[in-house]
Parts: sequence; C-alpha cells; structure tokens
Amino acid sequence: MATTQNPPQLVGLKLVLATVALGLGSFMNILDISIANVSLPAIAGDFAVSPAQGTWVITSYAVSEAIMLPLTGWLAGRFGDVRQFIVATLLFTLASLLCGASQSFEMLLFSRVLQGVVGASMIPLSQSLIIKIFPANKRGAALGIWSLTLIVAPVLGPVVGGWLTDNYVWRLVFFINIPFGLLCAYAVTKTMKGRESPKVIKPIDKLGLGLLTVGIGSLQILLDKGNELNWFESSTIVTLAVVSAICLISLVIWELGEEHPIVDLRLFADRNFLIAATCLAVGSYAFYIFVIIGPLWMQTQLGYTPTLAGEVMAITGLLSIFFGPFFGINLDRIGARQVATIGFTAFGISAWMSGSITSNASFEHLQLVRLLAGIGIAGFFVPMTAISLSQMKPQQISSATGLTNFLRNMGGSVGTAVGVTIWQNNAANKHAQLTEYVNASNLAYDHFMTTLTSRGLSVLESKQYIDLLVNAQAYVLSTNHLLMMSGVIMASLIPIVWFAKPPFGGGGGGH
Repeated sequence: MATTQNPPQLVGLKLVLATVALGLGSFMNILDISIANVSLPAIAGDFAVSPAQGTWVITSYAVSEAIMLPLTGWLAGRFGDVRQFIVATLLFTLASLLCGASQSFEMLLFSRVLQGVVGASMIPLSQSLIIKIFPANKRGAALGIWSLTLIVAPVLGPVVGGWLTDNYVWRLVFFINIPFGLLCAYAVTKTMKGRESPKVIKPIDKLGLGLLTVGIGSLQILLDKGNELNWFESSTIVTLAVVSAICLISLVIWELGEEHPIVDLRLFADRNFLIAATCLAVGSYAFYIFVIIGPLWMQTQLGYTPTLAGEVMAITGLLSIFFGPFFGINLDRIGARQVATIGFTAFGISAWMSGSITSNASFEHLQLVRLLAGIGIAGFFVPMTAISLSQMKPQQISSATGLTNFLRNMGGSVGTAVGVTIWQNNAANKHAQLTEYVNASNLAYDHFMTTLTSRGLSVLESKQYIDLLVNAQAYVLSTNHLLMMSGVIMASLIPIVWFAKPPFGGGGGGH
C-alpha cells in the first residue's frame, strides 16, 4: 500500500470526504472520553458495583490511551500511517461493540482497555493525515477544521451521553460509535488509497516500552484515583507516585541515549515544538478545569441534570465552529502568535466572567458568560498545533502529533484531578470561614433566625437551613476561584508563545 511516487493532490469532493472522515475518527475518539462520564451511575447500578468501582470505566480507558499515545510515531512508521489509522478505527469500533454488549463489569473494563489501546493513535494520525492531504498554503485551514474535534467533542460528550442515558439506555453510549466507525474506515480506505507512508522497520525498544507502560500507567491511575483516596494520605497513591517518578525519569534517560527510541524525546530540542507542547499541556490543564468544574457545580449545587449542565457548556462550542476554520484559514495572514494572543485573552475574559457569578445565576446568564470561550479555545488549539509542527520534517509529524496529544491529554487529566480536589477543599475552607460569622453576636444572623422561627421553623431546622445556605455560598466562592484561576493560567501563556520563532505556516507564512 506504500507509495513509490507522489500521488495526485486531493481536490474537490474527494478532499472534503477525506477531511470529514479523518475528522470523524478523531471526533468519535475524543467524544468517547467524556460521553461515558455521565452514564457511570447507570452503569454501576446495572452491574451492582459501587460508584467508586464504577469510575474504573473511565480510568481503564484513560490509562490505556495515555500509554499508547506516545507510541503513535513508532506504530505509523512500522505499519504505515494510513493503514494504522484504518485498523485502529476498525478495532476501536469493535471494542465499542464489546463495551455496549458487556454482560459483566469485568468484560466492560476489558473492552474499555481495548478501546484505549487500539484507538489512541486515531487522534494524532487524523491530525497528521489531514495535514498531509492539504497543500502547504492551506494547512492552516486544515488545522482549523481538525481543531473543531478537540473543541466540540469534550463539550458535546456529556450532552449526548446524558440524553442517551436519560431517554434510552447507557449501552447506546458505546453502540453509537459503530456506524460512524465503519463509515470512517470505509471513507478513508477509498479516499486515501495510494497515500501510505513508507514503512520504517525499527527494533522494538522493549525497555523503553516497559518503562513507558508502568510509568504512565501509574501516573494516570494516581491522577484518576487521587481525590477518591485522599491523595498522599493513601499508601497506594504514594506507591504509585514513587513508581511513576522512577520509571519516567529512567525513561527519559534511557530514550535520550537509545538509537531507536520508542518515544522520540529529541523533538523537544526544537524550540517551537517545546513552546507549543508546553502551552498545550498547561492550557489543557486550564481548559479542563473550566469544562469540568462548572458542570460539577451546576449538578451538585443547582440541581441541574447532566443534560442541562451540558447544554450550558455547549455554548462554548458555538463560536468555535466559526472561529476554528476562520483562524486556520487566516493563520498566515494574521500570524500564529497573534491568533494565540487573541485566543488566550478571550478565554481569560470568559473564565473571569464565568467566575463572577452568584448562586442565583440564571441558565441564560451561565451560557452567556461562556460564549466568548469559543473564540478562546479556537484561538488556542489552532495556532499551537501550527507552531508545534512548523519545524518538523514529514517523517517526524506522526511522532510530534502523538506527543502533543499525549501532553494535551495529561494536562487535561491533571486539571481534572487537581481541579476537583482544590474545588472541594476550597469549599470546605470557605464554609469554615463563613461559619465564623454565623453566631448570635451577628445582628443579621440574629434577625434571620428570628424571621425563620416566626415562620414555623424550629431553632434546629433554622440552623440547618442556614448551614445549607452557607454551604451553597462556599461552593459558589470555590467555583469562582477555580474558574478565574483557569483564566489567569491561560492568559499567562501569552508571553511564552512569543518566544516561538516564525515562520509557522505550511507555506512559510506567519509572524
């Protein structure tokens, strides 16, 4: 299937079909990360497992995918990028079928691990293949189109997952992948014929693979289970941290001296790649705090259903649908660093506005303050991807996209784990601080207690009601703190991105 000469450039309908198919592969994979989250109570109930055990549905997928993402370049070199993408898509579809058809919790976990293992390369390869089929002067547009999968899928996942679970059955969360997976594989097979990359058969770096598996696996489990196990108060978390640190430090030392590394860490020697990869990791940390904490507060404190909370967050994808392609098409003309500055600023403003709410904020207001984030996210992913690949040779692109997507994923995992912990701890601290003012010496408290008891509540009931109000206010303050922090973190990346060296565009443009 490998080519011996350059095939004719894809144009017209064939280019559109190839782009849609490759984007669909990335979209369904990213969607699967978030779509199952809202179905966990239903899954745990069906299999009669505890909610804590049920979270392994997410952890098993996250761990296996995190381990396999850095291997994308090696897999693409060994089997060919087009073939690897098609096979990965078909196996991911099969694994989705097995997930939906699982008759035991153990079978579901096995199927989720399989999903992560076989599907990890779909995201970076969809990115590198889209870049491959577009002419150099239109690669910015290609990146803009591809970035929509990163922006829309995490937001749409909870909405789709909640709707399917609430109205039908949780198994459809996995079965929904089947028709799209088959369609994607078929379309890519037809449109990408004769465009296979040359195979590069390298010896398997067995030690590097072992260190990667144990190190990343331990780190991902630590992040997923840290909050549940009270972090470093748990011997399990401490053990995972030590094992992960030893393995990952050893991996870096080993890979830098290995002739055929399983993960090409030498890519970080390129300044643009290092800057963009750093911004993607840190920016994803901030982005996932924004995406996770808001809906969590809405569901636990406002009584929103997963579907309703998802509808609030879905507004962030509205402007990004327009600005993703717009920034991509005009990336060379405006400049990648300038677009990134616009994106970081817009996200920072939206996060700050979202972090200035009260407990009685309306549904419409919660949507409105998140609207600007769509510009911010589009202005984040599009230029970062362009900058990261600007100095890469064609044979390095698969490895580069694998590493940047891995760092994006890990940034999101850390943001989710640390964000939830800070959110809960902050709320507890705020509750304690506010409670100090709830006493008889406070005239407002005394007046409110008198009002409540005059309306028929006992003293105990009145105190319980006030405690509920204090708790609600504590969570509002904690939520505002986290959302504002995510905006500040994103805005702090503005000076960093200006150290990147142009040109950034495929056609040598960009500033």
